[in-house]
Amino acid sequence: MAEKTPTILVTGVSGYIAGHVTAGLLQRGYKVRGTVRSLKKGERVQQDLEEFGVDTAKLSFIEADLDMDDGWEDATKDCQYIQHLASPFPMEQPTDREALVPAARAGAQRVLAAGFAANVDRIVLTSSLVSMMGKPGKGAHMMVTEDDWSDPDWRALTAYAVSKTRAELSAWDYARIQGFQDRLTVVNPGFVLGPAIGKTYGTSLALIEQMFKGEFPRTPKACFPIVDVRDLANLHIEAMLVKKAAGRRLIGAGKSLWLREIAAIARAAYPKRGRKLPKGDMPSFIVKIAAIFDNRIKGVLSDLDTCHEVDNAYVTDLTGVSFRDPKQSVLDSCEYLIAQGKI
Repeated sequence: MAEKTPTILVTGVSGYIAGHVTAGLLQRGYKVRGTVRSLKKGERVQQDLEEFGVDTAKLSFIEADLDMDDGWEDATKDCQYIQHLASPFPMEQPTDREALVPAARAGAQRVLAAGFAANVDRIVLTSSLVSMMGKPGKGAHMMVTEDDWSDPDWRALTAYAVSKTRAELSAWDYARIQGFQDRLTVVNPGFVLGPAIGKTYGTSLALIEQMFKGEFPRTPKACFPIVDVRDLANLHIEAMLVKKAAGRRLIGAGKSLWLREIAAIARAAYPKRGRKLPKGDMPSFIVKIAAIFDNRIKGVLSDLDTCHEVDNAYVTDLTGVSFRDPKQSVLDSCEYLIAQGKI
């Protein structure tokens, strides 16, 4: 008797990272059930995937909202795995540092509760490096490891970082209490670059778009570990399948780049198109003053003057996933934005 093809639930299937995870799962022959707030959005996702060259015969959609209990029992029914990627990343930081916490924490717990009740083999939850690298006294260099946790009580931490940290802590606590810690794996992505599937892309790509448009004469002095969205999608899938990844936090990032380096790479490749790209670092005291008037800048305040790097050798050892040169991810991001008419 032929073995039944596993069904994987992908939450927030219309998202930037989720699109690539969905494509990778379908290309490997899995059935994918994607959650959307409206089935109309599912039609757009399917069209984007087909234009990307993906066979969508095994793709289906179901309405489920992270803010509501209804729908999650049906969403997880008969699923073997869950990829929980749905989570907003605000372009502007709320003034209340705890504002995003209730929704992020409750949404993750709804998915975990439904998944554990459905007896799924593994839930892969997408967190972020911001839940690892936000702590005082970092200095000029910080090596981020699997064991690092951000301090959600640190006043410099942004609302987004606070929400991701508290949501991940809550997810691990819930999994332990339920006795299912070995069925949870968390992926902590860095600064995500690379082409999107369709027109929906992440905040990191939006930052490159803003650079090309001259919205920043200089860049904040900050350095982040970079991950290509295609490598990140592959990591999510391997995190689901590799037995030794159970109960682990997997850093999803490779080499680091200063924001000024991203601008310089783009300028060298597109000298005419990139005339408005920022040149050099903005003094950090000016960034701090500007953040008073522009909420978009607040997101980088806790990372100023620090080069963040990651210890990710264990991730490659566990999963076999390696991370491409971030310079290529920058260039591929630019090509995508050009093709979309954004820059």
